[in-house]
Amino acid sequence: MLNYKQLHYFWAVAKAGSIVRASERLNLTPQTLSGQIGLLEDVLGTPLFLRVGRRLELTETGRLALSYADEIFQIGNELEEVLRARPERHAIPFRVGVDDAVPKSIAYRLLTPAMELASPVRIVCREDKLVRLLVELAIQRVDLILADRPMPDEANVKGYSHKLGNCGITFFAAPRLAKMFKKKWPHVLDAAPLLIPGKDAAIRIPLMRWFDVHQLRPHIVGEFDDSALMQAFGQAGIGIFIAPSVIADEVRREHGVVVVGRTDEVTEQFYAISLERRLTHPAVVAINDTAHRELFATLVAS
Repeated sequence: MLNYKQLHYFWAVAKAGSIVRASERLNLTPQTLSGQIGLLEDVLGTPLFLRVGRRLELTETGRLALSYADEIFQIGNELEEVLRARPERHAIPFRVGVDDAVPKSIAYRLLTPAMELASPVRIVCREDKLVRLLVELAIQRVDLILADRPMPDEANVKGYSHKLGNCGITFFAAPRLAKMFKKKWPHVLDAAPLLIPGKDAAIRIPLMRWFDVHQLRPHIVGEFDDSALMQAFGQAGIGIFIAPSVIADEVRREHGVVVVGRTDEVTEQFYAISLERRLTHPAVVAINDTAHRELFATLVAS
């Protein structure tokens, strides 16, 4: 049977980059650490480290073992938090990073299931650029990231992207602005004032490509990283704006705008990014299940 203390020693050395640094953090002698890792390698029947000069480098098996060790000790930390909190019914902190390209209404609807669990949860939300949130995830300052794209291939983070769903986009305008354009869809957008998401939004490139395919040349009057601010400008009649079709009714009611048109040729996608390959955190599981069963299933059903 695997000795988890030896696995922890291996994990600590792999994270520290050397036996000496790991021994200082664990308050153990380098000889003890080296001996325990040697015993683990004997049990596994394969080396986990290679010595390159004065440095230790992980073997291919070592890298595989490290990925599992990351997951094992993360789950262990979560278990400890849950067990410590249960007797006094303390709220379990659930730290979420929200990519600022994700509409706040979508984020709210995705996170609501986490607040309805039998065990009390206290949500701590941080909104930022995805690249900065991935750093927070890597050092476990957030448990989950909600984003409009999967984790980039070039990201130096051992994480996993779980697709929550996707939907088409709907174009809206203030009633007074909508009356000024009488062309049929989608040509109504040609030369019309348009508000679009900022360059960091995943939908930006496919949206501009869609305009090219349909030979549309809208007059772009504003670019926004914050979708709520874009909707506020749209409500004021500055330009036509977009939102995910899954929240079209909500946008129309809240902002007093009308639907100009919609397309499924351009889709918004939403992901949960975590350090877990298999979702185990109860709040994350609730978010994932509700997204598939309810939020994004409504468009399929309709």
